[in-house]
Amino acid sequence: MSTQQVNDSTKTTSDPPSVLADSVDNGFENEYVFPRHYLPDTMKDDSKTPLVLVACGSFSPITYLHLRMFEMAQDHFKERNEYELLAGYYSPVSDAYMKEGLAKAKHRVKMCTLAVNSTSDWLMVDSWEPRQGSYQRTAVVLDHFDHELNIAGGGIRTKSGEQRKIKIMLLAGGDLIASFGHPGVWAPKDLHHIVGHYGCVIIERTGTDVYGFLLSHDILYQHRMNVTVIKQLIHNDISSTKVRLFIKRDMSIKYLSPNPVIDYIHQYGLYKAKPDSY
Repeated sequence: MSTQQVNDSTKTTSDPPSVLADSVDNGFENEYVFPRHYLPDTMKDDSKTPLVLVACGSFSPITYLHLRMFEMAQDHFKERNEYELLAGYYSPVSDAYMKEGLAKAKHRVKMCTLAVNSTSDWLMVDSWEPRQGSYQRTAVVLDHFDHELNIAGGGIRTKSGEQRKIKIMLLAGGDLIASFGHPGVWAPKDLHHIVGHYGCVIIERTGTDVYGFLLSHDILYQHRMNVTVIKQLIHNDISSTKVRLFIKRDMSIKYLSPNPVIDYIHQYGLYKAKPDSY
């Protein structure tokens, strides 16, 4: 995360995302269309709350851990009777994030798309955020999904024929949540909006004490009933940073990311040169 979370204070989460967006081409060949191909038309169980998970991040490149996060969340919600998990979305950050090692947005969206198309029948990639010419705060991105799913999309139909609002939650690793406590990184109003209004599903990563952090962070503790923590039963510490380093050192990244992603990286020579030359 960057200090843009705080400094971009002129954009309020109450405004429609279409007003907030500063959309540019960013090298994308097609016009933007919100992906809905894996969204079901009707709920299976009307007694549950319909849920969609959104993962925000760089995904430079996407790894098997990014994919596993959604599967772990799916297993978690299958065992409980509160939510019916409908679909999951990746929302890569825009080029304006300016993070070291960040490949161009068009490449990251393509790699995420290759990953989900080759491995999943319920995950999708939304290119609204990476198409933007300016950095979009996570709170604004979640508002965008709320607009597309519940306002433009009208929610989801129940078996009884009624329309029901879809709950949206941020899916994140424990390292992202730990950044909530870094001074100057996240605006308090955004944290209240993200955790209080939407909610978080946190995948606990190796070496991260999520429960201890929840106890110590005032805003997270206030909204703790809206935070779901999922433990990794098989620890996985694959990171995009390590994958990029392996590529830089001309080491194998096989089995760290899906083969179509690896082929794409080699095809375009990603992560071999300086990030600003991609």
